[in-house]
Amino acid sequence: MVGATIYSILAFGAAFSPPRSACRAPENLPKATVLKPLCGSEPETYACLRSFCDQQYPEFQIIFGVAAADDPVLAVVQRLQREFPQRDLRILIDRRLHGSSRKVSNLINMMSQASHDYLVIADSDVCVGDRYLAQVVAPLLDSGVGIVTCAYRGVPRRGFWSLMGSLFINEWFTPSVYVAAKGGSRSFAFGATIALTRDVLSRIGGFGAIANHLADDYRLGELTRRLALRTLLSDVEVDVVVAESSIGTLVEHELRWLRTIRAIRPLAYSFCFITFAIPVALIGALLSRGESIALILLALAAAARVLLHLERRQSQASAAQIALIPVRDCLSLALWAWSFTNRRVKWRNEHYRVSRDGSALPLGENL
Repeated sequence: MVGATIYSILAFGAAFSPPRSACRAPENLPKATVLKPLCGSEPETYACLRSFCDQQYPEFQIIFGVAAADDPVLAVVQRLQREFPQRDLRILIDRRLHGSSRKVSNLINMMSQASHDYLVIADSDVCVGDRYLAQVVAPLLDSGVGIVTCAYRGVPRRGFWSLMGSLFINEWFTPSVYVAAKGGSRSFAFGATIALTRDVLSRIGGFGAIANHLADDYRLGELTRRLALRTLLSDVEVDVVVAESSIGTLVEHELRWLRTIRAIRPLAYSFCFITFAIPVALIGALLSRGESIALILLALAAAARVLLHLERRQSQASAAQIALIPVRDCLSLALWAWSFTNRRVKWRNEHYRVSRDGSALPLGENL
């Protein structure tokens, strides 16, 4: 209970004043290649991909990789090619698989078209500002930096479950990253952005080294840190579209994230229950039978949790969402407990078993 209250205060403090890298983009930036592995199209896909085309950066290319020639996302990319004829926007269609991760197989295939030595990888649902590319590439000019990554903010589509999914990202996941970073940890890397050089990628064995990993982003960071290179958390916080159509899809997605975290960071994950402040503090108050100190701790945890929500909420969010805070925390605690029951996850209609090193074994769609 004490731990939950302390953590809730730390999380608010870290979100209010996130860690800064103090790295400024130089005038002469190197040529860069952006790798965008794609599969399918959503209503926000055009806006997300367009934000990468509309960058204030001297020279860069974007490679859009798909596995199938009939993928509807190709129409979106072709629209962008017409809209930005001055940009080097390339499409690669290649269905070859190199391991259990279709995303990483896509990246391996796309590297044949990469013209430049500074690489930026970002998921398809990420939306960025026009200085993004300069801000994430510049730190790579320091030879001691292995990977640059970005924290992210969930932007929900309309609907209750999308909102709940964004609260999970904005008020649990990202603050936990900032708390860890404030404490000196850099044991992370996120698919929202990973920037690295071709040389570093080659030294860790290329994308083939992570071809069977579900947590491919984390694994990239881990492999570069083994080379005694630093992981840098960029000042840039990108937007990620959150689209959850039902409680079923929400649970599937969050269990996949939680079980993946559990696989790669088992000891730390075992103590994650303290990060769900309100239900843990409430349980402590009930077990103490209303002792005054327990009630004070509960009140402090709740106050810090509300302040965190106010700091992280979207500009259009209503005050009524405060009532969802304990609901969201209770759901998160329940999913955390559920995540220990097995190692199975579902990703893009395929089922996997996550091994202890984060690699994924396909199980088949009927399991």
